[in-house]
Amino acid sequence: MTCSNGYNPRHCKGSSKTIIFHGYVRKITMDLRTLPALNALKSFEAAARHESFSRAADELFVTHGAVSHQIRALEAELGVALFARDGKRVRVTDTGRRYATQVRDALNQLARATEEIRAGDRERRLVVSMLSSFAARWVTPRIGRFIEAHPQWDVELQSTNSLIDFARDDVDVAIRFGFGHYPGLHTELLLDEIFFPACAPDFNGGKLPEDPREMTKLPLLRSDDELWRPWFDAAGLQDLPEPKRGVLYQDSSNLLQAAMDGQGIALVRRSLAMHEITRGRLVRLFKDIDGPSPWRYYFICQPQRLQTERVTAFRNWVFDEVARFRRLYEDACEAGPVITAAAAAMRATTGEAP
Repeated sequence: MTCSNGYNPRHCKGSSKTIIFHGYVRKITMDLRTLPALNALKSFEAAARHESFSRAADELFVTHGAVSHQIRALEAELGVALFARDGKRVRVTDTGRRYATQVRDALNQLARATEEIRAGDRERRLVVSMLSSFAARWVTPRIGRFIEAHPQWDVELQSTNSLIDFARDDVDVAIRFGFGHYPGLHTELLLDEIFFPACAPDFNGGKLPEDPREMTKLPLLRSDDELWRPWFDAAGLQDLPEPKRGVLYQDSSNLLQAAMDGQGIALVRRSLAMHEITRGRLVRLFKDIDGPSPWRYYFICQPQRLQTERVTAFRNWVFDEVARFRRLYEDACEAGPVITAAAAAMRATTGEAP
């Protein structure tokens, strides 16, 4: 049996050493399996720097007992005392201080090497955070055009309804549905929003309501995010109460799917529903009545990130897509509440479909 370098293992075991082999001077690399555990070295370095197990524990987000256990195990493995204990106080020994300096240098080298690797990979990634529903219904059908135009970047779409902390989260851009108040960040209005009722073309046997009051006799789908009250007011139905019966959908994508499956009439967002309307899977009802939205979509990033090539490219692309979307919506309004699947197919061949 031989080591990976071809030498007999009895010449390779232990610490680094120089040997003469067939007239050549060779330095044998240290067996890394003899090194202490990395967590033990990290605990030791922090404790030596602070001369406190408690402060080392706080820095490493572990318990005081965990740090104490790691250091005792390290001392037992090395066969030397690294700290002198005096009750609850600890003091680094001379040997421990010399070892801490060397360990600190080695850990810093590891950290720098790791950061270089991450930085190189990070420049190739574009990380965009947005609402799950907007990602599924608006961005995903379109993002292929960006990827095709910019193959040099790996796009990572993070679908989340949680707010992003740019100081903590590794995100380049966020698209948020809100009021637009994001202090300290570059914020641009991307897309305004409206609500309107929609249903499947064959809902109710294809006999769709022609007057808003006819909906009182039909199932209205409910959602926490799309309440009917503002649209009722816009339609002059102030006496009509908010629906209280039936399934309550927590996700806008599920609400749309239920409408497409013929389960009832949904109050939908224009940005999420237009893709389905242009393909004939949904029908917009009462095209002259828009429900107001207090929220709008915003393009958000850190000011310094806007100067990067990948963020600039994504910004230009997404605003171009919004302009394309607005043109499609205007065409849909002029064509009437229904755009057939055949018309949608024709749009797709001309490149006008989203």
